[in-house]
Amino acid sequence: MASNKLVTLTAVVLILLPAIVMAKDIVVGDDSGWKLDFDYQAWAKDKVFQVGDTLVFKYKPPAHNVYKVDGAGFQDCTKPAKNEALTSGNDKVELKTAGKKWYICGVSDHCDQGMKLTINVMEKSSATRGIIFSGIQVFVAAIFAIMAIVL
Repeated sequence: MASNKLVTLTAVVLILLPAIVMAKDIVVGDDSGWKLDFDYQAWAKDKVFQVGDTLVFKYKPPAHNVYKVDGAGFQDCTKPAKNEALTSGNDKVELKTAGKKWYICGVSDHCDQGMKLTINVMEKSSATRGIIFSGIQVFVAAIFAIMAIVL
C-alpha cells in the first residue's frame, strides 16, 4: 500500500515538475543586487537567459533605477525619458523575446561608472519547448492523487 502511494506521488511530481522548471526569476547581481562597483558583464557571462525568465533588479530607491535601452543607448549611456525608468527597487522585467537586451542605471553618472547590463536571451531549449503544462497534465495528476488517497 505504501509503495502504491510512493509510485503515485512520484508520477504526480513527474507530471507537474516541467511547469516548475520552465521559467525562473533571476536576481541581477545575485545577493549584491543592482549597485555601483559591480561587474555585471562578468556576472552575466556564464548565465543562461531564456524567453520566459524574469530579471529582478533589487536596489534601494532613489539611489538607483533601471532603464531598458537599445545597443546605442547602452554604449553611450543615453537614458530614455524619465517616465520610462523602473524605480520600485524590486523591478521585474519579463524576457519575452530572444535576442540582445540592454539595461542601465540612469541616476547621475552610474552608467558611465559601469552600472549597466547586457544579456543575450535564448529561445527555450527544444527539450523545454516540448514540455507543455496543460489542463491534461493537471487532470492526470489529480486522477493519480485521488487514486493514492483511495487505495
